[in-house]
Amino acid sequence: MKLGANVVRLSRAAVAGLVVVLGLALFALVVGHVPRGSSGGVSFHEWYGNWQAALVTSAIFTAFLLAFARPRRKVEWRNTGLYVAFLLSLFTEMFGLPLTIFLLSSVLDLSPWEFGNQQSHLWAYLLDRLRLFPLDVGVYVVMVTSVALIAAGTSLVAVGWATVYRGRAGLATDGVYRVLRHPQYLGLILVILGFNVQWPTLPTLLMAPILGAMYLRLARREDEELARRFGEDFRRYAARTPAFLPRLRPSGPVPPRNEALAAPLDAEADRRPGGEG
Repeated sequence: MKLGANVVRLSRAAVAGLVVVLGLALFALVVGHVPRGSSGGVSFHEWYGNWQAALVTSAIFTAFLLAFARPRRKVEWRNTGLYVAFLLSLFTEMFGLPLTIFLLSSVLDLSPWEFGNQQSHLWAYLLDRLRLFPLDVGVYVVMVTSVALIAAGTSLVAVGWATVYRGRAGLATDGVYRVLRHPQYLGLILVILGFNVQWPTLPTLLMAPILGAMYLRLARREDEELARRFGEDFRRYAARTPAFLPRLRPSGPVPPRNEALAAPLDAEADRRPGGEG
């Protein structure tokens, strides 16, 4: 049993490490092709049609989602399915076939072949067209912002799971859960926001608010179930701990957990009967 648990932890650590390496590699690939004062970069035909990159990145982020979000019930699988659709749509347009670029170029009367990897950062391209930033500066701003959001999001998901896993039983109120009740859901939302900053597409922009609303609803449902299970202990915890946005000032120390309510359940089910963990 202990060996199996160690294998699970190492597997999740490996997946998290792959996500970090992939993010850094993508950042280096994008910004490394932009000399200062240049609007060049990789051309349309060189960048797109890379289906291997689309499949690999989709597989790694999907593995991360399944490893740390751990969907179990029907509602959780529905959220996860839409999240996977978001990832597939994103990376298909990022590396494979840029349907959003073809649509926008036809509306703006531009050639799609003008959109290399730099111009395809549409927020940076918009800033350049509005003469607010040169394209190369806009790409740096977009990449730094998006990588920071994605890194923060994946960290919250991984750290939230690790906190729950260490707790094993009872209501998790330590670690990141001292600050937030739903760090993993917040992390998943930050990843969605980060990718829409980095590489906005029409499908992902449409799916983003739907996914956000679904996770907010799931968080409320989880709160209700935890309140029924842990009673006054959870209500006191919820009163002093915000769901998604941390308070600037701590509301006081967390009292000891009521061990009488703890049951020797598995780590994820222990924290989140509604799906988090």
